[in-house]
Amino acid sequence: MKAAYYNGNKEFKLTAGTEVAPGQGEVKIKVAYCGICGTDQHIFHGVMDKRVSIPQVIGHEASGVVVEIGSGVDNVKVGDKVVVRPLNWCGECPTCEAGNSHICTSLKFMGIDSIGAFQEYWTVKARILHKCPDNISLKTAALIEPLAVACHDLRRGRLKAGEYAVILGGGPIGLLIAMAAREAGAKVIISEINEYRLKLAVDMGFETFNPLQGDIKAHVMAATANTGADVVFEVTASAPGAAIMTELLRPRGRIVLVGIYSQPQTINLFNFFWKELEMIGARVYEPEDFDQAVKLTAEGKLPLEDIISGVYNLTEIQQAFESFEGNSTAMKVLVQCEQN
Repeated sequence: MKAAYYNGNKEFKLTAGTEVAPGQGEVKIKVAYCGICGTDQHIFHGVMDKRVSIPQVIGHEASGVVVEIGSGVDNVKVGDKVVVRPLNWCGECPTCEAGNSHICTSLKFMGIDSIGAFQEYWTVKARILHKCPDNISLKTAALIEPLAVACHDLRRGRLKAGEYAVILGGGPIGLLIAMAAREAGAKVIISEINEYRLKLAVDMGFETFNPLQGDIKAHVMAATANTGADVVFEVTASAPGAAIMTELLRPRGRIVLVGIYSQPQTINLFNFFWKELEMIGARVYEPEDFDQAVKLTAEGKLPLEDIISGVYNLTEIQQAFESFEGNSTAMKVLVQCEQN
């Protein structure tokens, strides 16, 4: 089979991989599509070379079909369409024992800490597979993993129908949060400075605001009878995002911190005191978030494929990653791993 190995120095090499027979509790899937996310791009740029075992097959936003099962597997069968929840937890630490295995103290993220999905066949534990109904295409199914991130964000934020939600950042995750929030019955506004992303969001029917061209706080207050938003989803991981998020909320409003900040930020803590705000961390996803993402995808109400800006063959993986370079219109790029 073919596998794409990240070799460091912004280089992938397509070479022969090794098919691994599934053992106890394992399943081999034929990978159909795998999306490229922001973390994959960080790996490509060498930011995570100390964490990735170079050369390594990366990638984790995968869809595929079960082709072989090991002993003791009863949740899937050969021929099932599946998506992968790419987490490997210990099951023994206090966090796992408390039911929070997705933030296990020894959590390993597949495609980063271990071999990933940019290959024709991938052998994984059956416990991390979620079946997809037949009406979901394998191409669309590759968006279920990032949609599960959005579902987790909404659940952590306790977003309810009728509430007003501000989404800071209109990239792929921001738009997926917006889609899921609107489907949940919330009123949504997306704050974004990239003109292409603003137009894409408008074409999807969302209200948008460019904070470089006006006062986002004044806009939100005017839209909420000077009360403020119920929930702010901070997706930008930027200093301006951290600075403004507390200003936009009503008393006892909630912030869901989605963006990954690598450095400490200045935050208005007085607002936390004065308005009794909450800030809620949201990391990856839990099984119920994948189940919800599969359900939303199967219902066909979300414009998921509108965020796909390119599809490349596995043999073109170098071009797929390079397509993001200096490209303000790049959103979600998929790699088709199945070879004819």
